[in-house]
Amino acid sequence: MRKIHFRAWVIAPLLLLVVPIVAQQGPINPKAVALLKWYRANLTTSFSAAAGPFGLAFDGANVWVANWGSNSVTKVRASDGANLGTFAVGSAPISVAFDGTSIWVVNAWSNTVSKLRASDGATLGTFAVGTYPHGIAFDGASIWVSNYWDSTVTKLRTSDGATLGTFSTGAGEPRAVAFDGTNLWVANEFTSFVTVLRVSDGHVLATYSVADSPTALAFDGTNIWVANEGSNLVTKLRASDGARLGAYRVGASPRVMAFDGANIWVGNHDDRTVTKLRASDGANLGTFPAGEGLAFDGANIWIGGCGSGVCKM
Repeated sequence: MRKIHFRAWVIAPLLLLVVPIVAQQGPINPKAVALLKWYRANLTTSFSAAAGPFGLAFDGANVWVANWGSNSVTKVRASDGANLGTFAVGSAPISVAFDGTSIWVVNAWSNTVSKLRASDGATLGTFAVGTYPHGIAFDGASIWVSNYWDSTVTKLRTSDGATLGTFSTGAGEPRAVAFDGTNLWVANEFTSFVTVLRVSDGHVLATYSVADSPTALAFDGTNIWVANEGSNLVTKLRASDGARLGAYRVGASPRVMAFDGANIWVGNHDDRTVTKLRASDGANLGTFPAGEGLAFDGANIWIGGCGSGVCKM
């Protein structure tokens, strides 16, 4: 009898701790339970990469990690985190994109972009762009690179890396670029607006006001999300006309973003955290310890610069 009484005495306080934690997550969606995603987020594990992991990209099977500190990219198998190789690129690789066949890496200090064959990491070419390139995006036919110090973006032909044009963004320090299926969006840091360019000829179609220092972009299929580092806000714009649909508070100095099909993930540089926002209404679904760089692999969010290299959430 004493033994039973002791167990109840131990378990009761634990229940008091557990119940509030579950309740904080709100009503559980049975469909989400079936997908094993009913919880807010879970940092499942971390995997080693080379020094200074930053930008990430998913190629359909693997996650590619730009290692700023070691002038290389690492190929990680998404299913189990196995390291499939580390490949040399230019100086200070910062961003990565996949064009369906090849991996493109922006080398900030080299003023170049490296093209690697996704199957084996072989270097297929290195191409000059503008001064201090930063962001990169694929529009279905061409690669676009933002040139931070030049206030321009460069358009490269994917087949051979030929420069198809360099276009002014009409503002200083273009940091991130994103394609919405029709046009290219550019986040102009140290301003309070984003620029929209026509992909056929780089013509500036529109400029839309956001918050202070836009630094990152994400497209959710309908809307453009803008991380504003200077104001710790994320702005939601309707892609069709730039209408402002909302502004949402996140952590300190948001710099990177990713969309997972339902939510927007925001990397907060100064906090070393990631904030999860519901794309439908911007509701804050949680803030989690993390690092630099974000990518979605169809099932999990990958984060660069956390744990021993990259983390899978």
